Amino acid sequence: MLCSNGGSVGILAAAFAGLVSFLSPCVLPLVPGYLSAVAGVKPGELERSSARRVLGPSLLFVASFSAIFIIVFGLPATAIGSLLNDHRETFETVAGAIIIALGVFFVLSTRVTRLNREWHVQGLMARAGRGGPVVAGAAFAVAWTPCIGPTLGAIVTLAAASGSEGHGVLLLAVYSAGLAIPFVVTALFFGYMTSAFDVVKRHYGAVVVAGGVLLIALGVLMVSGQFTQINQTLSGIDFGAC
Repeated sequence: MLCSNGGSVGILAAAFAGLVSFLSPCVLPLVPGYLSAVAGVKPGELERSSARRVLGPSLLFVASFSAIFIIVFGLPATAIGSLLNDHRETFETVAGAIIIALGVFFVLSTRVTRLNREWHVQGLMARAGRGGPVVAGAAFAVAWTPCIGPTLGAIVTLAAASGSEGHGVLLLAVYSAGLAIPFVVTALFFGYMTSAFDVVKRHYGAVVVAGGVLLIALGVLMVSGQFTQINQTLSGIDFGAC
């Protein structure tokens, strides 16, 4: 049972959750500001900047916040899950219920203004930018945790339920990649991506609801015990032997 949560469903969910976090209303509009801070150029100069100038700092930035997510959130969560290994089925049920609650919260945030707050940390980012992309990445991870909390919290909960430190780290790494890859692509193709962002901004509600529905579905699968069976079907591996 311990290794049964290491299937592809959780990994796909982590990747999608990271992408939804990137597209969320309190992250996407500030991406140009982050790029400007980490690359050391003015926002209006980003489109004209060379790939070499923005790529290196962008990679350091995403590596920094990814390390924070994995070390600060992923490792403790999987350690807790390992301690509760003797109560694995109960813990998975509780974890599924938590993920369902986070998904409902995410969906409601499109309708309830108080649940859809924007987090303004421009002052923090200005100071972090002077410390370089590594400091800016750490600032992003800490300052935006309340904003991306539902999606990040769901993946941290899933990591804890996996009961495996290796798989927990993998889930947080994949979640971070869902945030990081669009950021790096934006750095390299700023003009094209900002045009795409305009389309996304017109459909913020649909993006957020899709993310919430995914979390709810994931939680229901865990509570019902179907999560493991689906992973086994997709992977074709007899997890009972591992």
